[in-house]
Amino acid sequence: MTKSPPRPLLWGVLALSAAANAVTSALGVNFLLSTVFGVVTLAAGIALVANYRTHR
Repeated sequence: MTKSPPRPLLWGVLALSAAANAVTSALGVNFLLSTVFGVVTLAAGIALVANYRTHR
């Protein structure tokens, strides 16, 4: 079993990437950059759910 990152780190990544995604989308910055932030946000959310389910 691999060790998962600590929850506060995952929450921080989730919050920062969601904010960056919102800003890049609102300002019309490169679509690829906005997509990358969206994928990072999704991955952090999935990691938080997986972390919750394994430590429940």
